[in-house]
Amino acid sequence: MKLYAAPMEGITGYTYRNAHHHYFEGINKYFTPFLTPKKGKGWTSREKNDVMPAHNEGIPLVPQILTNRSEDFVRMAEQLQECGYEEVNLYLGCPSGTVVSKGKGCAFLADREKLLRFFDEVFAKVSVKVSVKTRLGVEDSGEIVPLMDVYNQFPLSEVIIHARIHKDYYKKPVNWDAFRKGFLKCRHSVCYNGDIFTKEDFEEFHDHFPEVDRIMLGRGLITDPQLAERIAFDTKSDKIRWKSFHDELCHSYEGIMSGERNVLFKMKELWGYMIPMFQEGEKYGKKIRKSRNLGEYKQIIEELFQEKDLINFDK
Repeated sequence: MKLYAAPMEGITGYTYRNAHHHYFEGINKYFTPFLTPKKGKGWTSREKNDVMPAHNEGIPLVPQILTNRSEDFVRMAEQLQECGYEEVNLYLGCPSGTVVSKGKGCAFLADREKLLRFFDEVFAKVSVKVSVKTRLGVEDSGEIVPLMDVYNQFPLSEVIIHARIHKDYYKKPVNWDAFRKGFLKCRHSVCYNGDIFTKEDFEEFHDHFPEVDRIMLGRGLITDPQLAERIAFDTKSDKIRWKSFHDELCHSYEGIMSGERNVLFKMKELWGYMIPMFQEGEKYGKKIRKSRNLGEYKQIIEELFQEKDLINFDK
């Protein structure tokens, strides 16, 4: 089973990836938060830093591109290939209103003729491998079948299917029946994405889809950085490594960010996901949210790791 780390804007940049890759095993590919090429403009400093090979040494990384313009995709794909990347990913799964309003992300799925022309133009020019992350559709999960008719016409390296439609965002249940239709229709390797938060979730999915040999972990991996290990190696909860991971990440942010307020914001955002992994952790979650400076924050974290255990997955 191949396990991928889904990107999350604002969290899984190169600093996070390095710390996670250092302390936890089981991830076969990491994906960058989406890069947005702009006509006539270069990359932002954030984008450059995130994909710079020196910032991702030893990490199996796939840059993700968000666009609906083939010429912009080709230009960025070529630049990334020059940086040493062998694969890029077209992001057709973003449900954000600001993205969809520009006809990108999920909105691009609604115009299959345009999508067909896009791929025609892309594959006429690029030599790097191209994969796609898609949703089931925009309005109806049945759209996944005609979407596969489009994807099947091109030499995609992989199709990652998030098993929801656009208007589901991340709240409604995943649709395994529609995923199955897409999986059976697709002639490419298929990766599943959606609501794998625990090893038990993985096992239930695998019981229904034993043929699927790759899964992308999203919010579940942010919540539990050991999730891939639990799935791949059945490892036990390791609070010492969690603490080391946290300390390295916080220290790295202090080294690259301006002002402790920005570092504190980053760490608070991460704890919004991770705190439920600690027994009776909500008390500390409130303290973390209310912390006013890094000194106070770090003291709370020390107390959390000393006084509370990770929830027990190991019975």
